[in-house]
Amino acid sequence: MKLGSILGAAALAALATAAIAQEKVVNVYNWSDYIDEAILEEFEAETGIKVNYDVFDSNELLETKMLAGGSGYDVVVPTGTFLSRQIQAGAFRKLDMDVLENEGNAWDTIQERTAKYDPDNAYSINYMWGTTGIGYNVGKVTELLGEDAPVDSLALIFDPANAEKLAECGIHVLDAPTEMIPAALTYLGEDPDSKDPEVIAKTEAVFMAIRPHIQKFHSSEYINALANGDICVAFGWSGDILQARDRAAEADNGVEVEYSIPKEGALMWFDQMAIPTDAPNPENAHAFIDYILRPDVMAKASNYVYYANGNLPSQEMLNEDVIGDTAIYPDEGTLENLYTVTAYAPRVNRTVTRLWTRVKTGQ
Repeated sequence: MKLGSILGAAALAALATAAIAQEKVVNVYNWSDYIDEAILEEFEAETGIKVNYDVFDSNELLETKMLAGGSGYDVVVPTGTFLSRQIQAGAFRKLDMDVLENEGNAWDTIQERTAKYDPDNAYSINYMWGTTGIGYNVGKVTELLGEDAPVDSLALIFDPANAEKLAECGIHVLDAPTEMIPAALTYLGEDPDSKDPEVIAKTEAVFMAIRPHIQKFHSSEYINALANGDICVAFGWSGDILQARDRAAEADNGVEVEYSIPKEGALMWFDQMAIPTDAPNPENAHAFIDYILRPDVMAKASNYVYYANGNLPSQEMLNEDVIGDTAIYPDEGTLENLYTVTAYAPRVNRTVTRLWTRVKTGQ
């Protein structure tokens, strides 16, 4: 090869490398099945920022990455209780409110609650919020437990007599001790936000009594399993179960899925968008969050995932089957019966982790 050709090739390679280096990107790490992909495409087209989008299905997995550092992500979506602990550990940077032009769209009712995890809402914005409750196959549950099946009660799952019968058609529960332990405490009449190891230990007997009847501990597979009729009961997140309901209806497969908020009380949770301290592209991260804060964008997200969001103006753009569904936007009476929980201290968290490991293994 001639020297000129060599130099020409080297110059082209250098230019290509420079172009790649200058490419604007934002690396997003979000829950699975949690955004309308059209939102990502429209953001890229409008801003010229490429979205690298990865998914996870447990807060524990996300927290491991956040506390280890160097994740490479620019925007992540932890649940409030985990966000609180991660803020204290220095995992996130404060948001630059001066560049978030749409920050004023935040719903003050939700901000008052998320401030419990993020004081002054300085590190995060609410993406979605919802409840943790019961998804069930109407036909199968009625067949096995009768017309009076306690579908509005935690007893549907936590009463061993019911769980034993429902095992015939399949039960899934979240692989999330921070969701399941408060539910079991509520079933026992205890404070769901208890940090007393002795009180928390009471839930082990509750779980072990139904452990033989639980088909799977998983935080996302229950969506398709419910929709396809492969299981008949799931303890999971409201929006996931409503997605299963709609998928079953669209498939016209004879499966009717419903969601209920337990009468004993249910967890109200908040998924928050935040920027890691070591985010490689913080400016692009702010651009992405500001785009999500637009009412039309947030409405599109809620209309897709069937979760409530923390953006007040977006409510005017929500589909009626979202804003008008009390399983998504609960009425005032139901809201009063919802509880929130705070993060476990490290010592208590070790107790919770060991307990949950024993429950999952059945040993």
